[in-house]
Order: sequence, then structure tokens, then C-alpha cells
Amino acid sequence: GGIELFTDLSSHEAQRLRVEELEKLALLDQLTQLGNRAFLDQELVARVEEFAERKVPFGVLFIDIDHFKQFNDTHGHDVGDEVLRVVSRTLAVNARPFDVFGRWGGEEFLGVIRNVDRDELKVIAERLRMNVATSYLLHGGERLEVTVSVGGTIAGPDDSVADVVKRADTLLYRSKANGRDRVTVG
Repeated sequence: GGIELFTDLSSHEAQRLRVEELEKLALLDQLTQLGNRAFLDQELVARVEEFAERKVPFGVLFIDIDHFKQFNDTHGHDVGDEVLRVVSRTLAVNARPFDVFGRWGGEEFLGVIRNVDRDELKVIAERLRMNVATSYLLHGGERLEVTVSVGGTIAGPDDSVADVVKRADTLLYRSKANGRDRVTVG
């Protein structure tokens, strides 16, 4: 004799897929479709731990859209939203497969760049800056150009997540103080 048991797994599978979707939404910036700050926080913690355990180097790029308030004030928030999308697409398309970009907040983005030294980080940051500068959006027949300022740093052995982000942020403000549309890596 034998016994066969059948279980309808469709509801379990549907529930599992819904949980996966909610997890994704919790870590995704809806406007830019990049990771959000919570996602970036998790990524930074993972990179700091990886650096401590296996000495895998990484850098952080803090990126801010230049004169973003002017886009909103002059053309409206819908154009400001499109500027955010243009920059986020440019970052995503030009990222290496193992690098991560996300929206930190407002018009600020953060990149977590793995397996780099200071010189490589600067090259990547400059390439991203130039790619954003050559992108544009059309609004009412007008070509609107966008630039970004970037601060970048390499994580050190004694750095916390806060240390690395703060240093990159400070370098970003140095880029802005020196005229914007530039990269400062330290």
C-alpha cells in the first residue's frame, strides 16, 4: 500500500513572492529606481565588514546635483524629478557590475565602489561626472544640462560607516566650494 499527500503550494508561493516584492520596495527609491538610503546603509555595513575580514578595498562617492533648486524653481518639480531620473540612469548605466549606486536623499546620490585604490576611484568619479555633464533633458524645446559635484574617499582600516560617509561628504563640499562640476578625492 501507499499513501499520496497533495498540498496546494500556490498560496505559499504567492505569499513568498509578495514578501520578496515588499522587501524590494522597502529598499528601492521609487523615483529613481536605485537603492534608497536604507539599502545603501546595509551595503556600507557589508563593505566595512568585508574590508575588516578580507581586506577587500572600497571607496565611497558622494554625488550632488549642482544647482538642483534652480531646476525646481525655474521649471517645476516635475522637471526636477526628471533631472533626478537622468542622473540616476547615467550612474546606473555607467557603473561597473559590482558597484552600487543609490539615492542618499534629495538630490544626493552615493556610490559604493569596490576593489579600487584612490587613483582608480578618481578615474571612475571623473568618468561619471563627465557622463552626467554630457547628458541632458529636453523641456519645452529647451535643452537642460545637468552637472554634479563629487567627493570621494577610500575606506581605511579603522573607519566606521559614518567616518567614510562624512569624509566623502566633506570632500563633496570642497568640490562645490571650488566651483562645482568637479571631483575631489582624498
